[in-house]
Amino acid sequence: MSWRRVRHLVRKEFLQLWRDPRLLFIVLVAPIFQLIVFGYAVTTDVRHIRMALYDEDNSSQSRDLVGRFVNSRYFDLRQVVTSPQQVDLLLDSGAAQMVLHIPPAFARDLASGHPAQVQVIFDASDSMTAGIMSGYVVTVVPGIEERLRVWYNPDLRSVNYMVPGVLCSLMLVVTMILTSLAIVKEREIGTLEQLVVTPITPRELMLGKAIPFVLLGFADLLLVTTVAVLWFGVPLMGSVLLLLVLTAVFLLASLGTGLLISTISRTQQQAMMVSFFVMLPSLLLSGFMFPIENMPRVIQVITYIIPLRYYLTIIRGIFLKGDGLGVLWPHAVALLALGVAIMAASAARFTKRLE
Repeated sequence: MSWRRVRHLVRKEFLQLWRDPRLLFIVLVAPIFQLIVFGYAVTTDVRHIRMALYDEDNSSQSRDLVGRFVNSRYFDLRQVVTSPQQVDLLLDSGAAQMVLHIPPAFARDLASGHPAQVQVIFDASDSMTAGIMSGYVVTVVPGIEERLRVWYNPDLRSVNYMVPGVLCSLMLVVTMILTSLAIVKEREIGTLEQLVVTPITPRELMLGKAIPFVLLGFADLLLVTTVAVLWFGVPLMGSVLLLLVLTAVFLLASLGTGLLISTISRTQQQAMMVSFFVMLPSLLLSGFMFPIENMPRVIQVITYIIPLRYYLTIIRGIFLKGDGLGVLWPHAVALLALGVAIMAASAARFTKRLE
């Protein structure tokens, strides 16, 4: 082995990197950006829990109990409800993560020396957060006897929370990364230019490249859903048809992102690096592993432009809560708007590059 040739090869690689500003940006700037974002966003602490109050006693003792929750650093009182139906709506829509229900006889039981009962209802579609919230309740109200009734995920099985998230990540990987690599590969080996000189229009070429990955995405969706339900025992409480329709909306965004990556990448290596640069923030800032509410406000604002955030809420809502379009429509509309915008920008840039 000649170390001289090795040194020349290393020098050539550095020169090649220096002469390619886009690759230099990905190698040097992107990791720094990710380190900053993830350093602020990744936290296991749960703060600002969205709490709703259903106080049927309305006494000074009940208000004192509520004050303990509000004055703690964990709970934010967002809603005051007056009926059980409102409790259901708040938890179904995600407007509240926890409901504190104080029964009518709370003050009377305390005055008579009898054990006073308080009901705390958690949204346990996120089992990890629900477990942490339960511990906070015990901390805020010491000496209470816990008799918990957990909604949506009664056994607090983490697999019920994680598997839908894995499904979302697989859909993102299959559609976005493979789409970008397939188109870049055509350009890299020279066959894309051969297709351009044929009578095929740019729009036809774009559709011809996208449709196979749409079908592949639906096949993966059905396969992963089947394994999740039959093997892992994850409940599928909602409509399968709604799941397919809203997945198609998500594919619009993910395929558009892959197409956009292909227009800014010259090689498959660059396309892969850009794809991972997009994928990692999408996974970590979507609420897949860490609650968005715990992130700094600036990071929370950034999450609104991440399609996976809305798709993850949709998937978990359909699987664990049985939510319908009446509850999920705000997330569906936001996902559709992002998908149309991304696909339109990608198609315009793709057509321009071909021309």
